[in-house]
Amino acid sequence: MFEVYILPILIFIVLGLFAGLLLSVAQKIFAVKTDERVEKVREALPGVNCGVCGYSGCDEYAASIVNDDAPITRCVPGADKAAAQIAEIMGKAAEDVVEKAAVVSCSGCSEATGVKYDYAGTPSCAACSSFYGGEGDCRFSCLGFGDCVKACQFGAISVQDGIAVVDNEKCTGCMMCAAACPKGIIIQKKQIDRVAVKCSNHDVGKLVRAVCKAGCIACRLCEKNCPSGAIRVENNLAVIDYDKCTSCGICIEKCPAHCIQNV
Repeated sequence: MFEVYILPILIFIVLGLFAGLLLSVAQKIFAVKTDERVEKVREALPGVNCGVCGYSGCDEYAASIVNDDAPITRCVPGADKAAAQIAEIMGKAAEDVVEKAAVVSCSGCSEATGVKYDYAGTPSCAACSSFYGGEGDCRFSCLGFGDCVKACQFGAISVQDGIAVVDNEKCTGCMMCAAACPKGIIIQKKQIDRVAVKCSNHDVGKLVRAVCKAGCIACRLCEKNCPSGAIRVENNLAVIDYDKCTSCGICIEKCPAHCIQNV
């Protein structure tokens, strides 16, 4: 009776213990040593996983900093605080991070534009955009359902009168809002830059005027009057070169459509 039941059980127990011992030994022998600084750098990063740094997420960026000597200033959301912590961990001198923010390139509020049909589907910009490009008269306009608001982890964006508006002081420049916008009208600028073209319409002026009172009509008055040559009209739309812009505000004064604004 003992041989039939107890002996096989004991054999399995012994084999299990032996296998566990082998696994433990193998784990120690073949274990890949990791630099503890990777985890410390990862903890210093905000964990947004936005990809603005050029890596797939915070884990990859942290590993690249430690293993590949990647620049420590690429985390825009973490800004100077994260860069200073990482510099201390890596034994480097602290470097300044250029703070950035998003801006919604649209001024199409209810007074400026209208709708071409009444949308009654899922309250989502992505869903609405799939129906003939959205309900707005302007095919380039903000849809106003707040997909960007839901994507923002910092409460830096809200919908006001049907248009998404970024709070420049709260925005970290992670651009998760831009990734969520089906129209692609959210762009990035430096925090210190206070002037923006709030329009994304590339149609000729006549067509723009037909769908929005606040759209850029490519009149070039901004381009002609900018003292630093920081603004030009490209493909029927004013574009600001922020490396040249001094935020003097002359383009704002000259714009007849009032689509160039302080942000």
